[in-house]
Amino acid sequence: MASTVFKWTGKSTKGAVVSGELTATSVQEVETHLRKQRIIPQKISKKAKPLFFSGGGSVEEKDLVIFTRQFATMIGAGLALIQALEILSKQTENKFFAKIINEVKEDVEGGSTFADALRKHPRVFPDLYANMVAAGEAGGILDTILIRLATYIEKAQGLKRKVKSAMVYPIVVISVAVLCIAVIMIFVVPTFSKMFGQLGGTLPMPTQIVIMMSDFLGGVGGMTLLAGIVGFVVFIKRIRRTEKGLIITDTIILRFPIVGLLLRKVAVAKFTRTLGTLISSGVAILDGLTITAKTAGNKVIERAVLKVRAAVGEGKTIAEPLSETKVFPPMVNQMIAVGESTGALDSMLNKIADFYDEEVDIAVDGLTSMLEPLLMVFLGGSVGFIVVAMYLPIFKLITLID
Repeated sequence: MASTVFKWTGKSTKGAVVSGELTATSVQEVETHLRKQRIIPQKISKKAKPLFFSGGGSVEEKDLVIFTRQFATMIGAGLALIQALEILSKQTENKFFAKIINEVKEDVEGGSTFADALRKHPRVFPDLYANMVAAGEAGGILDTILIRLATYIEKAQGLKRKVKSAMVYPIVVISVAVLCIAVIMIFVVPTFSKMFGQLGGTLPMPTQIVIMMSDFLGGVGGMTLLAGIVGFVVFIKRIRRTEKGLIITDTIILRFPIVGLLLRKVAVAKFTRTLGTLISSGVAILDGLTITAKTAGNKVIERAVLKVRAAVGEGKTIAEPLSETKVFPPMVNQMIAVGESTGALDSMLNKIADFYDEEVDIAVDGLTSMLEPLLMVFLGGSVGFIVVAMYLPIFKLITLID
């Protein structure tokens, strides 16, 4: 969903009327942000001009990593916060990001904390980023927290790349295979079909099957099939716009053979990495679980983490309610229990994340090595069957002539 600039007016806890602008995706997101700042929203409306700049209207993860690392270096070298932001706003190539950094600088100059200034731009600096910065400011270790943030973003980005590489390859090969077969069936086979029709006689069964499929794809049946596929995709997208639909589809995805196991490992790595980074940075455990749930990327995982958060709020440990959700493997639950009992939960979570990062690597390599020959066999077998089916009548004709 695209970001939009909203203008808002509200009342502070002291009764003063305050106003401003916020980049968000919805009115609800603006309301949530204002309530976190203890502001009662009175009026929220879209700014007349949409958020668009010639330098691009988005910030990529690599831009955020570079900004975070450079900012950490400057703070560690003793530069003032405002001075560091001023330098970074001028040297950032992304004009949109440069404008955001400049707005953050102006808010800090106006008396806002760095974390609060970041929270005004949730589409660029998510809750995880802002909360870790707030913990760094409170503990006087902002440069250390920023380095942790950069490392976290890089590892999260690497995990995302692994999953994409595992998914993109088979999708591309299958798409090429389907396209090749469709071209042969719709444009090549009909030529042979006309020729066989002129010759007369009974065609071999494989040839009849191929011609029937060609007639189906080249006629109304093909259009119906295409419409059915498009309709199914639209149906799934609409379902996933609802809470119940997300839960159903995400549950099905996690139960897929091979792919579901890979995605579950990715979820474990992401959960443990995010929560471990937050806890080691001084973020409260309940806030950490809330942020981790939001960044889960799967509704089933999100609901499980929120259940754990509710149980922890009642005084329970993390491991006990986590095992009851039956979402994560028993080994993860046991290692978290050990981490809690020894007082080294953050360290244990990061160890689990490192282990599952390697597991994801192995799973991706295994998936790729398994799918490659299967897809080649599918493509070669399909095309080979069509070619043989088309030449069987010709071979039969040659035999009759002899």
